[in-house]
Amino acid sequence: MANGSNQKRALIAKLDQLPPKRMAEVEDFVDFLASKVHRRAGKALLEGVARATKAGSKPMSMDEVQAEIRAYRDERQHAACQ
Repeated sequence: MANGSNQKRALIAKLDQLPPKRMAEVEDFVDFLASKVHRRAGKALLEGVARATKAGSKPMSMDEVQAEIRAYRDERQHAACQ
């Protein structure tokens, strides 16, 4: 299959040939696909929370979550510089 850039150009060329009604259908389908991805991500997140709760993990505050993210990013950046 074509690389991402060529694939996008080919898709745009096809979209340019569609009548407005069909474009609206394509847009609806793209929105559906995006929501499907978000639902899967949300489901995975909730499953992770359920496993952590079942294991007895204490919920983290948003400040704690942000601190964990910062620490991970700092560690990753430090490793990249080595």
